[in-house]
Amino acid sequence: MSRSIVRQSKFRHVFGQTVKAEQGYDDIRVSKVTWDSSFCAVNPKFLAVIVESSGGGAFLVLPLSKSGRVDKNYPLVIGHSGPVLDIDWCPHDDNILASCSEDCTAMVWQIPDHSLTRPLSDPIVILEGHSKRVGIVTWHPTARNILLTAGSDNLIIIWNVGTGEPLISMDDHPDLIYSISWNRNGSLFCTTCKDRRLRVCDPRKREVVAERLAPHEGIRPMRAIFTRDGNIFTTGFTRMSQRELGLWDPTHFEEPIALLELDTSNGVLLPYYDADANMVYLCGKGDSSIRYFEITDEPPYVHYLSTFSTKEPQRGMGFMPKRGVDVTKCEIARLFKLLDKKCEPITMTVPRKSDLFQDDLYPDTAGPEPAMEVEEWLDGRDEDPILVSMREGYVPPKSRELKVAKKNLLDSRPTTRRSMSTLDTDSLPVSTLWQQ
Repeated sequence: MSRSIVRQSKFRHVFGQTVKAEQGYDDIRVSKVTWDSSFCAVNPKFLAVIVESSGGGAFLVLPLSKSGRVDKNYPLVIGHSGPVLDIDWCPHDDNILASCSEDCTAMVWQIPDHSLTRPLSDPIVILEGHSKRVGIVTWHPTARNILLTAGSDNLIIIWNVGTGEPLISMDDHPDLIYSISWNRNGSLFCTTCKDRRLRVCDPRKREVVAERLAPHEGIRPMRAIFTRDGNIFTTGFTRMSQRELGLWDPTHFEEPIALLELDTSNGVLLPYYDADANMVYLCGKGDSSIRYFEITDEPPYVHYLSTFSTKEPQRGMGFMPKRGVDVTKCEIARLFKLLDKKCEPITMTVPRKSDLFQDDLYPDTAGPEPAMEVEEWLDGRDEDPILVSMREGYVPPKSRELKVAKKNLLDSRPTTRRSMSTLDTDSLPVSTLWQQ
């Protein structure tokens, strides 16, 4: 007689809950641009949302405490001349935000701790090197001031934000890049592309170290993220347009570790990964549900846990870093769901009876201190994130000002530094060259 044994997991009963209406953010005109990014970025201090704006691109930055109805005249961040496509908070400074846009630039902003009193239009650095719109911006997980951008010119550029200079440029992709994800220590990143290939790239060697054609057989966009073990989790479509997820070992790309069909729908599944719990939250654009899975070492490797559903479809999603969750309520994740006119925080909680700190739910997590400097990373050094304890709850450090040291002062405005990926020194006045 066979007995079914239920898999043991502390995350089996994780449940989602929408916060009370007054703790949400209302009257936000979420951007309607047709681009498969999350439109939302969040950290322990701020919520940033890409919004509709006339005459250029803008996004809204709110302190997390400023919930409720957002005044329609609330100041925006308005530096881009085209629609903003992607935003990302710096993991090492909660006041630094990067944005990219259809105007072919990426910009880095210093957000003040208090609420904005007037529109912010002067970034601390402008990164100009792409010839077409820039659709992806993502920070290096462990090195200070390293930012990666990818554009519709199929170019990937890695920048030193401290000087505004491009460090590395890669043109290995023949078509539009859909997604990019760094691994845990920032030594590699994986990309998905319109040519249906999944690639693993080593930026310092400027080469593709592994690739796999059609991990999902459908032609619709794919997404890929690195897990903490160095495997790659992907979402895509089957040939029959069913949504599918996969887990791959980049050293053996021939066969997947796991491949799982989900449902039939048009929305691209955006994966959000919690490295501490080894859980993935899947949010489809246009879906009204969030599915979550646990990745383990035992078959079937990707375990379905549950689905959190609401009535309204989501336009985008923000994912709080682990240091921003409430440990007193056994909250292991917080997602910020964008609707047409508002943003709803959703808490993911493990039911526990004790009010004490739960060591098993909260291992030390990646903190805000960078593990190394730009030069060390370029020289080939790899470091895992510097971990902090969650026992006392997370206290954000005081804001530090990002200083941009320019070698070539091409702009007379003192507040903004423009950086160029190529510079013709013959065209500079003699006095400028002499200063160099």
